Amino acid sequence: MKNKFLLLICALVAYLSINAQLAYYDGSQFPLFGKISEQTETRYERLPAFLKTVTRPPVWELGKNTAGLYLRFVSNSASIGLKWTLTENRNMNHMTPTGIKGFDLYCLQNDKWEFVNSARPNSNNKDNSAIIISNMTNDEKEFLLYFPLYDGVESLQVGIDSTATISQSQKQLPKTEKPVICYGTSILQGGCASRPGMAHTNILSRWFNREFINLGFSGNGQLDYEIAEIIAGHDASLIILDFMPNVNVEQIEQKMKNFYDIIRKKSPQVPILFIENPVFPQAKFDGYMQKAVTAKNEALHKVFNNLLASGEKNIQLVSSAGMIGVDDEATVDGIHFTDLGFMRYAEYLYPYIQKYLEPI
Repeated sequence: MKNKFLLLICALVAYLSINAQLAYYDGSQFPLFGKISEQTETRYERLPAFLKTVTRPPVWELGKNTAGLYLRFVSNSASIGLKWTLTENRNMNHMTPTGIKGFDLYCLQNDKWEFVNSARPNSNNKDNSAIIISNMTNDEKEFLLYFPLYDGVESLQVGIDSTATISQSQKQLPKTEKPVICYGTSILQGGCASRPGMAHTNILSRWFNREFINLGFSGNGQLDYEIAEIIAGHDASLIILDFMPNVNVEQIEQKMKNFYDIIRKKSPQVPILFIENPVFPQAKFDGYMQKAVTAKNEALHKVFNNLLASGEKNIQLVSSAGMIGVDDEATVDGIHFTDLGFMRYAEYLYPYIQKYLEPI
């Protein structure tokens, strides 16, 4: 017992020693990516400020979640720490706190992004601090820092050794020209990845070394036309529409073509992928859900085929068959994806995206 106590004291002293030696730099000093607009109310959110009085309240509030946002910086520090303040300090019973409100650090190694470690939140406090990594070599490294998936961030500071340097990256990796824009639901927002880097949009961004913009709104990917407008106004290389779990047949029939037309009017040549509703594991046992998914996918095919018949080009419908495997082991609740589900989904989407976007 005495030995365990001494070990605990030593670990605490070591942690406090490292933390005390770090110098902190405000996150505003470093470029932020993954945003569809820079004209937001505060820096760390996703939707332009003018939508506050336009879009539905839940969409606006979810836009303050930082899913898909990331910072880039360069440092020769042996240690990296964070201090951050959350807007909500949200908790859910099917998603880890690190995925909801933590950060993920990646390092560029031979032009590939490798996971370093996570900044895990303090579960009972909006104010958080964490030492992500220590004892690295002191050569200069390129870092990428993913933001929380299901909470907002009021402030952020990046900590490095007091004798080390930190600066903005001069490398355009991930490449920001002509990003991929993804619109959809809670799954697209990142539910329920165990940590931010495991959301499939972030996985694909690393694999292609291209900026992906995450417009996933939990429970609210309901074809709101003002969201189509901001998608249309952006110079994208590819648009992925993954809204099906949040709409019903009536919404598909009444809104899908209008949503598409708004985008197509300003982006006449951009390829657009439509994703079928997944056949969730839960639907194999829940008869009502099974019928709903089948009916929605039939409605999607009908609208999509009408678009093709009218002469629309550069569109593709992606089947959900085998999207997350066939063993029904890739969700946390029969619907939302685990890390396994997200990895499988990223692998499934990769060849579709590769047709339009070669890896860098």
